[in-house]
Amino acid sequence: MRTIVLANQKGGVGKTTTAINLGTALAAIGEKVLIVDMDPQGNASTGLGVDKRLRVPSTYEVIAEGVPLEKAVRSTAVPNLFVAPSTLDLLGVELVIASHPDRTEKLSKALTELAIGNPFSYVLIDCPPSLNLLTINAMASADGVLVPLQCEFFALEGLSQLLSTIEHVREALNSRLAIQGVVLTMYDSRNNLAAQVAADVRSFLGRKVYETMIPRNVRVSEAPSFGKPVLLYDLKCSGSQAYLKLASEVIQREHELRAA
Repeated sequence: MRTIVLANQKGGVGKTTTAINLGTALAAIGEKVLIVDMDPQGNASTGLGVDKRLRVPSTYEVIAEGVPLEKAVRSTAVPNLFVAPSTLDLLGVELVIASHPDRTEKLSKALTELAIGNPFSYVLIDCPPSLNLLTINAMASADGVLVPLQCEFFALEGLSQLLSTIEHVREALNSRLAIQGVVLTMYDSRNNLAAQVAADVRSFLGRKVYETMIPRNVRVSEAPSFGKPVLLYDLKCSGSQAYLKLASEVIQREHELRAA
């Protein structure tokens, strides 16, 4: 089981959209995938069609009360794709677990227990747009971090802080944590600035940046309002095709990391 965190403390970069659609694409090519929603907004849960009235137990109960993660897992409309939903209760979880000596390892323990009886190929953890205790829990449990980065002027703003956090977690909590890759999102080929930002990011991060770029696409934006990944909403659109290519690239990179 490979666990990948999707993290960026900057909001609106396509993090949740990437979690949903990368998970769907991986499931579509035969992988068994679990998306763990660690964002109190619950957008990943909504985007996968999980009714708000049916989200308990959620990741809050897993982190705050020690409920087995298996009890929070729900199936989705996509074969092989499952989700552990979140609720707004997660907003208060830091206060609940702040005094616990294992407060940074709650999710790691839950995933270790889950792996015993549930052979998921990939676990994708959707984090809130902040570097808080929920994000630290996610990183402490993961093999790698996938960073969605929007093709805009301030794309690199805050990235150094995120990279520093990843390094601190690796040194203090999780020695296997690595940067799995950076994916450029909301790319508009008609925009010269977007092309320049993409070039700057590749110059700065080199091979850590995926070749696949996620285009700015209205169908990708529409799909969550229907409670569907874009691959179910419109398989032929450019966004869907990009996420299928990204899934192949993620798997290839995972093979390279394991062989290293």
